[in-house]
Amino acid sequence: MAFISNLPIAFAEVIRSHAGRTALSYPASGEKVTYSELYKLAESIAQELHMRGLRQGDVVAFFHDKSPAAYAAMLACLRLGIIYTNLDADSPWERLRKILGSCQPRLIVNAFEDLPHGADLTAAGHTETLNLRELVPSKVAEQPLPDMKGISGATPAYIMFTSGSTGMPKGAVMSHANLLWFIAWGRDRFGITPEDVLTNANPIYFDNSVFDFYTAIFSGATLAPITNSQARDARLLVRLINTANCTVWFSVPSLLVYLLTTRALGATDFPSIRKIIFGGEGFPKPKLKQLHTLLGHRCDLENVYGPTECTCICSAHTITDGDFEDMQNLATLGPLAQNFDHEILPLDESDPDFGELFLRGPQVGLGYYRDPERTARAFVQNPRHQDYSDVGYRTGDLVRRDERGWLHFKGRADFQIKHMGYRIELEEIEAALGTLSGVKECAVIYQRLGDGMGQILGYAAMPDQVASEELVRQVAAIVPPYMVPRRITVLDTLPKNANGKIDRVALLALASSPS
Repeated sequence: MAFISNLPIAFAEVIRSHAGRTALSYPASGEKVTYSELYKLAESIAQELHMRGLRQGDVVAFFHDKSPAAYAAMLACLRLGIIYTNLDADSPWERLRKILGSCQPRLIVNAFEDLPHGADLTAAGHTETLNLRELVPSKVAEQPLPDMKGISGATPAYIMFTSGSTGMPKGAVMSHANLLWFIAWGRDRFGITPEDVLTNANPIYFDNSVFDFYTAIFSGATLAPITNSQARDARLLVRLINTANCTVWFSVPSLLVYLLTTRALGATDFPSIRKIIFGGEGFPKPKLKQLHTLLGHRCDLENVYGPTECTCICSAHTITDGDFEDMQNLATLGPLAQNFDHEILPLDESDPDFGELFLRGPQVGLGYYRDPERTARAFVQNPRHQDYSDVGYRTGDLVRRDERGWLHFKGRADFQIKHMGYRIELEEIEAALGTLSGVKECAVIYQRLGDGMGQILGYAAMPDQVASEELVRQVAAIVPPYMVPRRITVLDTLPKNANGKIDRVALLALASSPS
């Protein structure tokens, strides 16, 4: 077998073996797209991009609707060595402006009928756009495309933007080699074959979608796209998964909790599912036990963990009855993937098995796009030695290592949280709140609730009493919906600790006190 050095070569191998198989299967409409059809569409879009003068290393920004053309456009970028980034069309323009200014795309590709924030994008100077709905593949002029062998494993594949503590989102860059290692591990760990049907209920701009798209499409399996609106309807979502005969599910725990809480998921549902994979946040033990009791006897429940900066997933643990002997703590993260190594950077040298997790291996990404300062802080030389280059990623996650060598998540070394599966820096929300007229000082906290979920709460000191609803509305114009505080409380002053800093413990106590 020829050495596979990049994703276009890997996809060409899939086409040679599985051209007639179904690549995309839309359970709502019944539409099916074969690998041969997806390949031809991707090649046509690659021709269009090349004709427009885009070359290896350029950036293309997508507003993605999970149409066949949208998936093909991602493959077209990979074919040319172009770096793509998927954007959330529901994000406020203020945040999109920051992202577009950071990555400076040569082209904005829109898969929706109308370009989100179209007027603003034009005003900001991002004038070159391509609407996939208007692209007619048969009319795209054919021309020789660059030799795909010119793309190396080190070539960037995509930028995934996540929350940033300064108010500026961070763009984590993954390479072709990062993804090839990830695909190989995911295929082996979860036994993915061309017979599988993988869900794509995750938003395409969300980290978890990397597993859906790459593990399915680069294994000859079928991807079953579910739109964001369909995923919000619990009973419809379950019905679509049943209809598509999906075999592998992947989502954040919040979505599974939603299905359980609404009683949309019953004992006879998910009849073809053999693995339910979940990650991106902790799964409350009572709800996890409910799911295990409901479906665990006929499918595996897999708890996975991994930062965006390390290609989505770096560990997996199959849930067993033994995980419910302790109903207080989260399920173990289990052992790391074979292509990862780690160090624990202890907070106290007397306890070497507790501290910040430092990840090493070929799935560790390239850094943050055009952000050398943040890259230098997070992607660092292995602190255990200076003998040779051994760069890894400081996750900021606090873990404990047990006697088996398995890892257990114990919190964060900073103010980052996981909410509805999204990685959120509370400081980004504070930065947004602090820009509002009249706000003298502010703080944002995360309150854990009794069901294991949580809510974002804001506090602002300002001279004039402003209704919480109005402050929430103003913040919602700056940050995406999943970062908007549940409520914002106005106080005369915010409590301080002995060091004169805002006392977040006191704010948590205030949030928990009866109204």
